[in-house]
Amino acid sequence: MLSLIVIFLLLQLPSLVCTFDNEACLRQRSTSVHKDGDMVIGCFLSLYFFMYYTGMIDIQPTRELYFFPLTSSKYQNYLAFIFAIDEINRNPHLLPNISLGYEFHNFISSHWRILENSFILLTGQNEIPNYICRKESKGVAVVTEMPWETSAQIGPLLELYRFPQVNFGSFDPTLMDSGQYPSFHQVAPKETYLALAMVSLMLHFHWTWVGLLITESHKGLQFLSDIRAEMDRNRVCAAFVRMVLTATVSYNSAAKKHEILTAETSSANVVVIYYDTDSANDVNFHIVQNLVTWKVWVTNSQWHADLDGRHFILDPFRGILVVSYHHEEISGFKDFVQEATPLKYPEDTYLVMYWSKNFACSFSDSDCALMNCTHNASLAWLPLNRFQRAVRDRSYNMYNAVYAVAHALHAMLLEEVQMPPMSNRQVMMFPSWKLHLFLKNIEFSSPSGELVNLDERQKLDSEYDILNFWNFPEGLRLKVKVGTFSSHAPHGHKLTVSEDMIEWATGVAETPRSVCSESCNPGYRKSPEEGKAACCFDCIPCADNEITNNTDMEQCGKCPDHQYASAQKNQCVQKYVTFLAYEDALGKALAGTALSLTLLTAAVLGFFLKHRDIPIIKANNRALSYTLLISLTCCFLCSLLFIGRPNTATCILQQTTFAVVFTVAVSTVLAKTITVVLAFKATAPRRRMRQLLVSGAPNSIIPICTLIQLTLCGVWMGTNPPYIDTDVHSEHGHIIIVCNKGSLTAFYCVLGYLGSLALVSFTVAFLARNLPDTFNEAKLLTFSMLVFCSVWVTFLPMYHSSKGKAMVAMEVFSILASSAGLLSCIFAPKCYIILVKPEKNFVTGIRDKTHCVRKNSSYHEHASSYT
Repeated sequence: MLSLIVIFLLLQLPSLVCTFDNEACLRQRSTSVHKDGDMVIGCFLSLYFFMYYTGMIDIQPTRELYFFPLTSSKYQNYLAFIFAIDEINRNPHLLPNISLGYEFHNFISSHWRILENSFILLTGQNEIPNYICRKESKGVAVVTEMPWETSAQIGPLLELYRFPQVNFGSFDPTLMDSGQYPSFHQVAPKETYLALAMVSLMLHFHWTWVGLLITESHKGLQFLSDIRAEMDRNRVCAAFVRMVLTATVSYNSAAKKHEILTAETSSANVVVIYYDTDSANDVNFHIVQNLVTWKVWVTNSQWHADLDGRHFILDPFRGILVVSYHHEEISGFKDFVQEATPLKYPEDTYLVMYWSKNFACSFSDSDCALMNCTHNASLAWLPLNRFQRAVRDRSYNMYNAVYAVAHALHAMLLEEVQMPPMSNRQVMMFPSWKLHLFLKNIEFSSPSGELVNLDERQKLDSEYDILNFWNFPEGLRLKVKVGTFSSHAPHGHKLTVSEDMIEWATGVAETPRSVCSESCNPGYRKSPEEGKAACCFDCIPCADNEITNNTDMEQCGKCPDHQYASAQKNQCVQKYVTFLAYEDALGKALAGTALSLTLLTAAVLGFFLKHRDIPIIKANNRALSYTLLISLTCCFLCSLLFIGRPNTATCILQQTTFAVVFTVAVSTVLAKTITVVLAFKATAPRRRMRQLLVSGAPNSIIPICTLIQLTLCGVWMGTNPPYIDTDVHSEHGHIIIVCNKGSLTAFYCVLGYLGSLALVSFTVAFLARNLPDTFNEAKLLTFSMLVFCSVWVTFLPMYHSSKGKAMVAMEVFSILASSAGLLSCIFAPKCYIILVKPEKNFVTGIRDKTHCVRKNSSYHEHASSYT
């Protein structure tokens, strides 16, 4: 089955396959690389595939075919392994007087040779017997990046001998949790914060509609669970989730059309690719073959840079963002790579293969030696899309894995009580299982300054680098660090990104957007679309006096009473404090009217005082007329208390002054009306009514009625007096300062009492309307009280339907209108007679025109008594 997988990969990835014309020369070379030492560290790497044509049918292959995936990262891992051992051998403080050797085997994924290299490492023999003939073995540990599927096959074999295995591939928690491989140690940090780092990147660029492309493996499923949890926590939605099938599944379902990205997934401009490099999969094939461009790819490893042969200008992965573990550079490694040549390492078959392919070399027919190569060639010459000289994640882990084994050996040897002398280069041999405890507990600082340990309980991926690949030089790849993520940083500062350094995909000039629905601007709230993800919504304007001051808010907030929502409904604005001021047009009009009517009333009073001896003024009780004019003057002036900024004094004076002066005015009208009735009903000199008229009893109505009103006002002021209040709802954007009535019951009692007086006055005047009318005020009083009552009856419903300044203005208008009605209906006709019809002011004229049955002398006597 594994052979079928390899054939499938060969068919699917033709651009990544390299066949050799000089296959016979390569077949003569060993697929293993050895360097002797006092102690030997083994290494398994898959640098190229070793496939058999007839292996699909026959158990024993008949012909071999080499093909080489052109990925520089694989070979860089091998170089990091060699460099670490050379560096340790030069270090006088680590394993002094002991030389480290290595034994490298190309890991061949073949159904019958998968265990071959493991036996070779354990037995030290190229032929695989069913026993070990050597009494001692120099092998102390093996370093590998084998995926979980392969570890499940060779792990039990190495576990039989309790042979230490140090994995420098991505961390696999299942190998630790299962407990099946106690001899298995991992160098790579855990992916604890990988999902958070990627989601933080989404939040930084405001990407809320993101696709997920996950390798179908147990690590991929775990990452999917982690990132979905982080996305849900931060309100980022998954536009789609696609699982990338492994090679085995892809081969079995090859008959079915399998497309990772379809038209349904085109709505997301950002796609997260979790690429499990430990599993063989075809994510890049599907994306490249379907020509998926204009996307922003966010991934967890630098697998994109492994596509060495691809031209970067036409690469759909251009502009990719890589969230990579942070690590320092390995000092001296670039120089080591630059000096690595087939002349320096002639036994290195893989370097020969890589050299021949990249520097146009040929093989001699005699000894298959390289010839006609580029003079003074070096790996450092290769363009960046051919060979990355910067240390990659796996290479750095490989470097630390070798140092972990060396430090464990050093610690174990220091604990040996009886250590034989090393002067004669004789090295004490020990069982390999003793190394496990030291590997598990080892903690050291690498030469780059990083703290390394192999205890899975203490591993954390605390820091990440955000990498971007530039198209510089033109058509090549240049890896650039554009940001960092640190889990130790305070909240809000974990991620830092230099946006101006990022080169996006071809044709994208600015930061791409990836949202299901455009953001709701301030002044709008989100309304979820039924049946869709939370990131898909409509934008609804906020209601009156509600705002949203940020984008994508789910609820609108109400403005406090002293503020109001702006026209855009994106902020609360301080309300203007207002009242019925003298500066307002309405205030000016009412104040001007009040003053004008006050002056007019004062003029009428002066006019009456000037002509106080003429009959029409004498006949209508001058004292009551003067009292009424004075009270009307006070009525007009009291309206000014309602205009201007209210305070406690004015609020109290408004109602008490209004109530008292209007009570005086109305009671005066009542007294005048009763006087008229008594004057014309008292026909006999000795009748009781005459006695009342002569004694001035009607005049006592004024103080009695006023005293009752003062009592009501006193109760009102003593229980719940008026006070300053604010009206925040009547006018938009304004806080109106008004006088609250305090006790509405008391207010309506005062108003009701005043209305009762007016109604009694109107009734009495109405009953006296048919009396002789030459000097009779009954009709004038009747009409004046009709106007007065009409004004206040109209005032009540309009007062309750008004708000704010309009309510105050309505009250002022009612005061002025009712007072003006009394003034005009009672005194205007008299002024008219005095000024225009003076002949009517004489008693003789009156006598000539009378039609009354009474005697003239008797009538004159009554009129004189009324005066």
